[in-house]
Amino acid sequence: MDFKDYYSTLGVAKTANQKEIKQAFRKLARKHHPDFNPGDKSGGAKFKEINEAYEVLGDPEKREKYDELGSNWRMYEQAGGPAAGQAGGAWNVPFGGGAGGGFRSMTEDEMHEMFGDANPFSDFFQTFFGGSAAPGAGDEGPRRGRAGRGSRGPRAGRDVEQEIVLGLEDAYHGAMRRLSIKLDGHARTVDVRIPVGVGDGSRVRVSGEGEQGSGGAHAGDLYLRIRLAPHAKFERRGRDLYTHVPVPLTTAVLGGEAEVMTLAGKPLRLKIPPSTQPAQVFRLKGHGMPATGKPGDRGDLYATVDVELPHALTTEQRTLFEALRKLETKNTKHSAA
Repeated sequence: MDFKDYYSTLGVAKTANQKEIKQAFRKLARKHHPDFNPGDKSGGAKFKEINEAYEVLGDPEKREKYDELGSNWRMYEQAGGPAAGQAGGAWNVPFGGGAGGGFRSMTEDEMHEMFGDANPFSDFFQTFFGGSAAPGAGDEGPRRGRAGRGSRGPRAGRDVEQEIVLGLEDAYHGAMRRLSIKLDGHARTVDVRIPVGVGDGSRVRVSGEGEQGSGGAHAGDLYLRIRLAPHAKFERRGRDLYTHVPVPLTTAVLGGEAEVMTLAGKPLRLKIPPSTQPAQVFRLKGHGMPATGKPGDRGDLYATVDVELPHALTTEQRTLFEALRKLETKNTKHSAA
């Protein structure tokens, strides 16, 4: 078993601070990640080495113990690693000892508190940080303490996130979508039900459709991040909808009714009172977006009046408008007097 120089793996000095270590890890991880190097068979091994080094150096407590262990690692290996048969999986680790420093027995629980449930990538890491017996230490028999520590064991799959674009009608009614998911070079289709009322930027969780676990562990989840496409007639603000309704000039002046189409496709009759002004807003209660999980609980629809002026006048219309203008001028003079 060879000593692992984690500082060399990350290309940093032993005096590097945590920020420098993190920056070095990110740079190397991007360079050697298997997803970005599908043809490089050695990329996966290099990526594991980088992760292992950062698992230790990126944790101040683990780094401190690693630094103390560095010059004593051969002494530890020759001592046989964790002694066989010790209760709770005890470890004899020469922390802080050096020559004449002696060994201190540490339980598996203490190892867990110091180093967490780190994945043991190399023999070196597994021996000093993972809890498995060193070569030549003998067979410990059944492990005690926390299940799975000291061996790779089952590993749960990662969660996966993917963006999906929806129309506003799909968010209103709910929808079914068949998606193509590509993970680790393998593509598969997933049928997903989009719940009623989802909003822009919200996430829909699809249980068990993420990365597959190993060793019988459960798969990760698929998260769909919703992006709503702009709509030609409606604007969404929270659970309320906003639209425009055209109203003829005569209806705005004299009063009457106008038709408002809802997002559900149902026309509504809107009462227009006399002297309705352009850009006046009317509220249609309960005709907005449904709440997620509560389809019957809806926001409101707000209709803004767009007064329509005639594009061309017939001779009769012009005569009537001229008569109206004379009447308005006459009333203005009377008011001024």
